[in-house]
Parts: sequence; C-alpha cells; structure tokens
Amino acid sequence: MIKIVLDKCTGCTLCVKSCPFAAIEIVNKKAVIDLTKCNLCGACVDVCSFEAIVIEREEEKKDVSGYKNVWVFAEQKKGLIQPVVYELLGKGKELAQQLNSQLWAVLLGADIKEKASELIERGADKVIVAEGALLANYLDEPYTQVLVDLIKKYKPEIILSGATTIGRALVSRVAVNIGAGLTADCTGLEIDPESKLLLQTRPAFGGNIMATIITPNHRPQMATVRHKVMKESQIDTSREGEVEVLNYNGKLSSRTRVLDMIDEVGKTVNLTEADIIVSGGYGLGKPENFKLIEELAEILGGAVGASRSAVDNDWIPYSHQVGQTGRTVCPKLYVACGISGQIQHLVGMQSSDVIVAINKDSEAPIFKVATYGIVGDLFEIVPLFMKRFKEILKK
Repeated sequence: MIKIVLDKCTGCTLCVKSCPFAAIEIVNKKAVIDLTKCNLCGACVDVCSFEAIVIEREEEKKDVSGYKNVWVFAEQKKGLIQPVVYELLGKGKELAQQLNSQLWAVLLGADIKEKASELIERGADKVIVAEGALLANYLDEPYTQVLVDLIKKYKPEIILSGATTIGRALVSRVAVNIGAGLTADCTGLEIDPESKLLLQTRPAFGGNIMATIITPNHRPQMATVRHKVMKESQIDTSREGEVEVLNYNGKLSSRTRVLDMIDEVGKTVNLTEADIIVSGGYGLGKPENFKLIEELAEILGGAVGASRSAVDNDWIPYSHQVGQTGRTVCPKLYVACGISGQIQHLVGMQSSDVIVAINKDSEAPIFKVATYGIVGDLFEIVPLFMKRFKEILKK
C-alpha cells in the first residue's frame, strides 16, 4: 500500500510532476493519491526529499518446507527425447546431490513408457510417465494440466526445462498456474551453499550483464535452460530407477489439435548439433569473404557460424548466428575468425571444448575464453590452416 505522511508533506508538487500515471494531485497544500490510478511504481517516493510518501509491501511467503527433489521436463518430439533433456539431467544430478535429494524426470506422450529407461540411464532416479492420446504431441492445455497436477501432488523443489519452443510455452503457463517464480534462458545453475537456493544465471540488458536470480519465497524454483550450454550426462546402462506410469486417456481436453507435423524442407544449418564450427565476424570486412570461412568449414567437415554484427550487416543469413540472440552451441572445436567476442557472442559458444580465436586485436575479449589465441591477419592465417589441413587429411 502507499500513503502520504501528512506531517511531512509540504505540497511542493514534485511528486505530481514525477507520477507517470497522473495519480497525484495537491489538495489543501497536501498530496492526495488516487489509488485507482496508482500502480506503486515508486517514482514519487524517489523524488520526495521530505520522505512524505511511503510504500509498504507485504511479501507473500509460503511454506516451502515440504518441497523436495529436482525435476527435469523430458521433452519429446514424435516419441524421441530431445538432446537438451540429457544436458538437463547432467546438471540436475549435480543439483540433486547438493540438496541431498533425488532427480526425477517427467515424460509426457502416447505409448512412450519404454523411453523411461533412457532417462534412467542418463541419471534419473525416478521417471513419471504420463500417457494419453492428447499427449502424443505438444498441446498447451493438456500438457499444462498434467504438469500442474503432478507438481501439486509431488511438490518438487526445482523444475528444469529446455529453453525450446515447447519448453518456453509450457513452463511459463505452469508457473502462472501454480504461482511460482520462473527464470528464462538460463546459462548457469548452481546451489547456494548457505541458503540452498537455486542460483539462476542468465544474460540481461541485451546480454551486457549476467544476472543471478533467486526465488526464496515460492516453490518450485523453475528455470528454462538454453541448449548446448551444459554438458550431456553420460550413459550408464547399469543404473536402476523407478518408473511410474499414469494413464490420462479420457481425463484431458484441448481446444486445439495437431493436424500434421511436417519436417523442415531444404538445406539448413544445424549449428547446435555440429562437432566443428568455423565462425566469421565483422573482421571479415565484406560478405564475399565468408567464402573463406565456408571453405575452411568444408575442409574440417564442420558448420559455418557468424557473429551478430555479420548477420546484422546482411553478410550471412540469421540461421548461422551464434550468441544470445542466435544459436547456443557446444562443439568439440570452435574457430572464431575476426570476431571480437562481445558478451552476447560468448554466451552462445563459451562452453565449446576447444576454442581457437584469430584476431588482429590482441585485447579482443574473445582471447579471454580461447583455448588457443592467434594474433594476426585472418586472411593470412586461415589460408595457411586450410593448406595444412588438406595435407594432413590426404595422409
């Protein structure tokens, strides 16, 4: 609530001028707030040098003691578990161990229970399989209903999902329904050793800073995680786990339905799955010079990537962009040619196993994350690379 401390108010009108909603007026030399217009933005509080305006916020706190275990939403398409799930299971296992709890996976689909063993082999201690005709393919309403029901029943402490088209659509709906906090597009997850809260790190302000977010008063703590920023969990066929199968046939409804699913047609660049990526940046000077990058990528059997500046200048299509607003990649080898390495780009590729950076500027930020850095002219160095690789591959 907001109130005026009449003894302190002088009627100076500073609050009237600062209010973006025209919710304050001066009556008998005192400020009066129209509560039907005020949205508690606090602009008036900041300008009042007499401390005559006070906002009191009542923080809603819930009993979070009964929430336990880390959950991973096991996204599937056409019955195939998506690769981002294995990354979440790897990180989820770490988080669960730090919290002395279990890692559960939640799999929704139709006739899909045989896939539960894959999730157990990747680290899940328990898999909840919800099956039903309306769960075969992703639909907003039935998927949300099932996940909300399961959360209310089992009370997980943490829920992780891939920051995919499906993950973003689903988890935001679930968070609203259960009144939980949600951090989107995370690139880092850790457990605070003292509070045991989930530290959720994501780019903010256009990628210029990295923000760490906590959800202290609500459960579950929910986060979507970008693909390829975390390592996949290893397969262990000796692992055993519990599988619970729930039948939702006849229990769900949806105002929409899937008519058909058509695979993308044409030549596309699957950067997220590439083991080798050669990327070019503004240092290439002009779009024609991307032929050099394409040739090196072809020799190495890799994909072609690009920085945002190269894409913004229409040197190469957006499908090649690596970074916060493009693709997040984690190849075995990433070669950055003429890329300075602004934080937006680093967020999308810094998890690569080996990073080779080529740049004339010895102070370029890319060298801070590079495994190997080469200071020099890429137009001299890249042809030498290609010549040497051709010689090696011929042997």
